[in-house]
Amino acid sequence: MSVRARPTSPHLQIYRWTITMAMSILHRATGIANYAGMALFVIWLVAAAMGQDTLTSLNYIFASWFGQLVLFGFTWSLVHHMLGGIRHFVWDTAAMMEPGQRETMAWATIIGSVVLTLIIWTIFVWAA
Repeated sequence: MSVRARPTSPHLQIYRWTITMAMSILHRATGIANYAGMALFVIWLVAAAMGQDTLTSLNYIFASWFGQLVLFGFTWSLVHHMLGGIRHFVWDTAAMMEPGQRETMAWATIIGSVVLTLIIWTIFVWAA
């Protein structure tokens, strides 16, 4: 009995990277990051339930430059994932599926997530 070679799928060196491919990976990555961010939120809620001293200690960590960087990244991750979900919802209606439109939607997701994150932080963090 002869063994037939199984067909192989092209690998990443064959494909030309597109913005929609990168956005697909980034959407999954932000979904994973959102789990970590929600864990931080739960830790904050537990600290609040444990009392003022515990909450003050945790707020000191969150107020540090590193804590602020993590919270800023979490905010961007939430906004980016939400806009990516909206993009997929639009695509589920079979709208905006032409090649130029897909790339426009992908770039709008990136730009929109950065702009919305900056607006959120400007209003609720930096201006407060």
